[in-house]
Amino acid sequence: MTPLEHNKFVGLAQLGYAGVHLLMIIVLMGVEGFMFQGIYSRSQEMGGPPPPPLLVLIFVFAGIVTVAMTIPSVVAGYALLKRRPWAKVAGIVGGVVAATSFPIGTAVAVYTFWFLFSDVGKQLYGGKNQEVPPLPVIPSVTGG
Repeated sequence: MTPLEHNKFVGLAQLGYAGVHLLMIIVLMGVEGFMFQGIYSRSQEMGGPPPPPLLVLIFVFAGIVTVAMTIPSVVAGYALLKRRPWAKVAGIVGGVVAATSFPIGTAVAVYTFWFLFSDVGKQLYGGKNQEVPPLPVIPSVTGG
């Protein structure tokens, strides 16, 4: 495959992962809503107080974190498909975040890293093959 084709597939993989992640968010929010409704109605049937506000905060926090973990993949997919100059950085960030979601996110991250850090990716995004400078020579101290 050519570098442009790899770039296109990495961008589509990032967007595909974000789409699957968003679909899972919608499903999980529905499950959380169903759970909250069950907890609330059960506590009303038993004559107890409504669930603590902490429960609502936990659901909201979980939703915000999940959405926040999807945003880097959307940005990376867009940047890679449009070949923006900052696409390599966005792809790395999107790959790191996606890697936490096994197995789909991990597969997307491996492909993203393979492409961006290989010679093929360096052709597109101008990654100079900078070598690590040599270690300084420290004169040895000899006892006499």
